[in-house]
Amino acid sequence: MTTPTPVFQPGAVLTRADIHPVLGGSGYAGICPAKEKRNVLLFSDRKIGERYGYSDGWLAEDDDIGPIFTYTGAGKRGDQTLSGGNSAILEAAGKGRTLHLFIAVGKVPGSDTRRHKYIGQFKVDERKAFEIREAKDEVGQNRNVIVFRLRPTGLYIRETSDTLQPAPQSRFRLNRTAGRIARAYRRARRQQQPSPEQASVARRDDLADAFEDRETAAGANIMQLELAMRNSTSELVFDLYNQTNNTLYEATGSAANESISRALAQLLLARRQLRGITHHQPLHLMVLTPTLPREDLRDLLAEHGIGIVYRNDSGGFSEFEANSASSGPAQGFRCVDCPALAS
Repeated sequence: MTTPTPVFQPGAVLTRADIHPVLGGSGYAGICPAKEKRNVLLFSDRKIGERYGYSDGWLAEDDDIGPIFTYTGAGKRGDQTLSGGNSAILEAAGKGRTLHLFIAVGKVPGSDTRRHKYIGQFKVDERKAFEIREAKDEVGQNRNVIVFRLRPTGLYIRETSDTLQPAPQSRFRLNRTAGRIARAYRRARRQQQPSPEQASVARRDDLADAFEDRETAAGANIMQLELAMRNSTSELVFDLYNQTNNTLYEATGSAANESISRALAQLLLARRQLRGITHHQPLHLMVLTPTLPREDLRDLLAEHGIGIVYRNDSGGFSEFEANSASSGPAQGFRCVDCPALAS
């Protein structure tokens, strides 16, 4: 789809009375679908987000594709779901709609009319559309929120004031339900918008579900680990962390070189960030794969102290433990924000 010429230039400061007649939509919601204009308008307000423990904004670091703006979905109480406005964001591309992003910049002098800075046109990141994270709701209860990853599709404005601040230290949170919920949402999306490119993600999600079922049945406490990295605005999110034996898993959709390499990089990043934090058990790192990787890849993982769990021919799971002598700099760690460990 060809991106239309913007009707507002990025950086323009506007009121809703300026915006809605041109781009469609109405009201004062943070997410405004405009079916007649084939748009979805997104309004971000840092002050409101901070009341509930989250912040929208540009990641300070671009990835290999380019810049990313993180935008938290709608819903002030209880777990957010992929319905209503949140569904409109995720389904925008498939319905030929453009995402237009605005950031609150105060009020018109002498009035209560809010002003919004136009950032530009966006689309949901095709590689990783969203993450499920933990935040507070309007009554102070922990809940799951949907954090969309948005990429600009044309001209945009990116200012320091709209960029997230790096974490001053490494810290993480454990979330009991987010991993399985995220996989269920991705599965539902694939059913609505089938794509051959999603086959590897589907295999990874199915593998993670089956492994979590097995571990939970055996008495393990499986959580999602959300890791804020020191001096970074990016977060690492791992669907599978076994709190019972302090083991972190990275699931892959295949045992090919590219998949194993990505998993290795993610786990090494996690080890480095968690190195200075103590825990009553050493940290174990494992790659979860649908088949047994070839020997040279097994050796590569073992050199870094990383084991393998793979699906065997009978449909169960078998393990290749890393040689403890080759585990190198692996260190234990202490949970910074984990009520379950404190209980």
